[in-house]
Amino acid sequence: MGEYSWITLGIMTLTVLVPDDEGMTVLAEVPRVLPVRYQWGEPVPREAAKAEVLIPGKHPPGEQLWRTLPSLRLIQLLSAGAEDWVGKVPDGVLLSTCRGAHGGSTAEWVVAALLSIYRKLNVFATAQREGRWERQTADTLQGKRVLVIGAGDLGRHLRRRLEPFDVRCTMVGMTARDGVHAVRELPALLELHDVVVLMVPLTSRTRGMVDAEFLARMRDGAVLVNVSRGAVVVTDALVAELTTGRLRAALDVTDPEPPPAGHPLWTVPGLLLTPHVGGAVRGVRGRSYAVAAAEIARYAGGELPDNLVHGEY
Repeated sequence: MGEYSWITLGIMTLTVLVPDDEGMTVLAEVPRVLPVRYQWGEPVPREAAKAEVLIPGKHPPGEQLWRTLPSLRLIQLLSAGAEDWVGKVPDGVLLSTCRGAHGGSTAEWVVAALLSIYRKLNVFATAQREGRWERQTADTLQGKRVLVIGAGDLGRHLRRRLEPFDVRCTMVGMTARDGVHAVRELPALLELHDVVVLMVPLTSRTRGMVDAEFLARMRDGAVLVNVSRGAVVVTDALVAELTTGRLRAALDVTDPEPPPAGHPLWTVPGLLLTPHVGGAVRGVRGRSYAVAAAEIARYAGGELPDNLVHGEY
């Protein structure tokens, strides 16, 4: 039992506010849970006074919603990121993410982006549109050294997908452990790798971590891949490196997001840019609810959720 066991041990049924019908179907199968449908942005139903768990529909609401949920003890997100919620949750309310739902699809995007860059798929696509049969020698993903910054669920998914390509992966986390380097080792590691993949949450420690000094330490011709949050990278510093042609990049997230009309990210050379779609695949909602249901089931059983956000996140 976790330290919060007392919250739920005496409760026969746990009321959970759910924002859509798919969630109602999934949560109805969880023992000791009563799902209650509500519409995000509209007044909550009468049962809200009993609701201990909220699955939000969108970004953090205002104080008015919190006042209508006097029994709220847990907010269960359907996203892996929690930076929009940290510091905005009422005192005494737990916050849990959906870590584990999006790792496979996001890792797949990274592999697709690297294959596209190394095999020049964008070059051949342009030639096709222009009716040119132009053979070129491309590079290969085989044998590349990839530095994965973020050794959690996303990083583990990516490593499993890259190693069959004979890629050598180096994992980096906040602290060193078996098979994982500490973030303080980054200066020495950057120059040894062909690819640097960012898979970290956005916190005060990671905001702007990829600055001009970080990029300058990357080897010539290296590829920076960002599937975390745009603000992890100092955009102007990256644009400067891309403009010289020394580095290449693949971004699924940007700062600002989306880039406004005329922003250098639209036209800078050496950049593969997608509109934050790494996890946007068919079936993603179902996978999110599967994780959410497991987290809520643990809470209903008197345990802490596995994906609980602690402190800054």
